[in-house]
Amino acid sequence: MEKAQKIWLLLAAICLFVACNSGETQQVESPAEAPADSLVIDLAEIRERGKLVLLTENSSISYYLYRGQAMGFDYEMVREFARANDLELEVRVLEDLNDMFQLLNEGKGDLIACNLAITDDRQGLVDFTMPLAETRQVLVQQNPTEPEDSLIDEWHELDGRELFVHRYSSFYENIVKREAADSSGVEIIEASGNIDSEQMIRLVAEGQIDLTVADENMAMLNATYYDNIDISMHVSDGEQIAWAVRKDSDSLLLALNDWIETRSTKRRLAYTYQKYFVARKDQQARVQSPFSSLSGKQISEFDNTIQEYSSELRWDWKLLAAMIYQESRFNPEARSWAGAFGLMQLMPNTAKRFGIDTTHTRERNIRAGVAYLKYLDNFWRNRIHDPQERVKFILASYNVGPGHVQDAQRIAQHVGKNPYVWDNNVSDCLLLKSEQKYLALEGVKHGYCRGKEPVQYVRNVISQYSMYQSMEL
Repeated sequence: MEKAQKIWLLLAAICLFVACNSGETQQVESPAEAPADSLVIDLAEIRERGKLVLLTENSSISYYLYRGQAMGFDYEMVREFARANDLELEVRVLEDLNDMFQLLNEGKGDLIACNLAITDDRQGLVDFTMPLAETRQVLVQQNPTEPEDSLIDEWHELDGRELFVHRYSSFYENIVKREAADSSGVEIIEASGNIDSEQMIRLVAEGQIDLTVADENMAMLNATYYDNIDISMHVSDGEQIAWAVRKDSDSLLLALNDWIETRSTKRRLAYTYQKYFVARKDQQARVQSPFSSLSGKQISEFDNTIQEYSSELRWDWKLLAAMIYQESRFNPEARSWAGAFGLMQLMPNTAKRFGIDTTHTRERNIRAGVAYLKYLDNFWRNRIHDPQERVKFILASYNVGPGHVQDAQRIAQHVGKNPYVWDNNVSDCLLLKSEQKYLALEGVKHGYCRGKEPVQYVRNVISQYSMYQSMEL
């Protein structure tokens, strides 16, 4: 029995040795499991995928939705860079601001743009572009409500007060340095990463927190919304605002800096800065609108109707909303040069087929458009089995007609692409429908088509839908 146990132990040791040196253990050290600091995603890789991924925050300065349209100083400027480089732009809204640099360095985004100040600590984590703006830090406090109270206007007057800031913000760095040099006795309280600077300004205005610090450009804008706050005390010298990229993104950084330096970009910067930081009344109207993602939480005045009819399609209502935005910008009086009309931009013959004309209500226009979408869904259901793929075929068909899309499938078969996958397959072949040699192929029946329009249409709807999904609406 003792001998058997020894043999068993010997066999177990051999098995353990084999397991520890097998391919499974080596797999842990494969490139897929490499640490984040070895990740290389630069401009070449971004261009290959055709998409630039922006990490930003939902704020009146950086990124928000107004009447279904994406807005914000940072968003608009990054969008212009993406367009200049023929890239799609995908927006990922940060849920926790404390995670922004980790997400960037993990490759979850390509750049951060959210009124970000350049600091020494941050430069150890990321590389910054050339500055896009300059600002200072200010103390945000309530105006006194009692005669015996007074505003804080000196650092030492912070003694015994609670100051709320993010741990990884430039504000925290500055306050810690000031306290080390000239202790005031202020209690620094770390704010949760899911509360941004604008929300903390609002909490000060509402009396829910005592004090916070904000960049002056953001504070001045928010002082338009809250007339009971004071932002007159500066707590820093000037600081530069820029975008951040990973330290391995040398080509992307160079392209961004070259673009920022161009004369046209400088004009665009001046115009966009005026729009968001100087024309404050217009910005206030947008931000405080019921159709703003910052306050009203509605995409359009037709949300209830869209939600009702989207259930008939078994679509997320935000997808149908994204489509209507692309069709009409939620303008029920919209008319195209070709005669399409209403929220769903139905052509007269299609509208007549589904029981409406220009005299019918907005609700009937949506109902007829959804009826046509249901028809297209039934048309493609047995042809494209994957629901997510089928949505793209439906959208393209709504824009250009199912016949042209079927022709693109036949071209895909001819050139060796997958006729049941949209992106980089059927979409590419729809672009070929403007070339005579492909129109002459057997089975291609529906003639010339400017394929760029439906391809871009599908891309725009899906992108808009992604934006709507990123917001709590």
